[in-house]
Amino acid sequence: MASTPTLEFERPIAELEKQIDELKRLADDQKLPVASDIAPLEQRLQSLRQQVYRNLTPLQRVQVARSSKRPFTLDYIRLCFTDFIELHGDRAFREDAAIVGGWARLDGETIMVIGHQRGRDTKENLKRNFGMPHPEGYRKALRLMKLAEKFHVPVLTMIDTPGAWAGLGAEERGQSEAIARNLFEMSRLETPILATVIGEGGSGGALALGIADRVLMMENAIYSVITVEGCAAILWKDGKSPEMRERAATALRITAPDLLENKVIDDIVPEPLGGAHANHVSAAQTLRDVLIKHLDELRRIKPDKLVRRRREKFLKMGQFLA
Repeated sequence: MASTPTLEFERPIAELEKQIDELKRLADDQKLPVASDIAPLEQRLQSLRQQVYRNLTPLQRVQVARSSKRPFTLDYIRLCFTDFIELHGDRAFREDAAIVGGWARLDGETIMVIGHQRGRDTKENLKRNFGMPHPEGYRKALRLMKLAEKFHVPVLTMIDTPGAWAGLGAEERGQSEAIARNLFEMSRLETPILATVIGEGGSGGALALGIADRVLMMENAIYSVITVEGCAAILWKDGKSPEMRERAATALRITAPDLLENKVIDDIVPEPLGGAHANHVSAAQTLRDVLIKHLDELRRIKPDKLVRRRREKFLKMGQFLA
């Protein structure tokens, strides 16, 4: 994580943090009283974080959502849940490390948690395929969902992927069918489903874990049918320039406030000042509280009514013109 490049708009924050850290180290080494010097700098740092993060552009939110410093699914599992037991394999082809899942407890209650898992360095990214699942990953996810339904246990999914893997092997093994099957089965699963977009929610690869009774989004996450680069390349033949990427990010309306306004998601999970990557523990605690609140509400609804409401929720999305 230490070698992860700092985002351009975060550089003033990083420089001030470095200055404060150096002052503290100097004080520890030489036993100097520097509290009076550090306090104004920390106040300035707080003010700077507020100024930067309250005025993020859509493209800057894309950059934050993609940051490898952010907490991933396994980080949230470690910080939000207890007694996690990971389950492996789709029982048909192989284990896909781009999706992790298993039994866990949330506030003492048994749940099934499933999510995309990315890597923070080259070795882990190769293992996790950069968070882009193959068909067997989605089939593993579906197997775990059906297992949860069998034991009347809620399903919690965490979405964080650029999209499903589009390689030849994935297509040969039925990538589109695996995603479509998940959409179909999740639409009729007779147990509460709660999905949270924790980072980048990209295309059908994200939606394959996103058919839920409640869809939540972390404050600086994104959720879109296509990447901003792909959109800019298709519409304006330029997917690289910051200007076209910013234009695409704005037009796609992929940020949490936009999606809440359009009723694509149901709630926004606030992040700590400076983003979830600034304080994993605080971000996880907030998410945990929100998950508990929504699950308590969903548990009161009978399974048949739950399924009916879920279907109605997604059928109402979009606008149809004759």
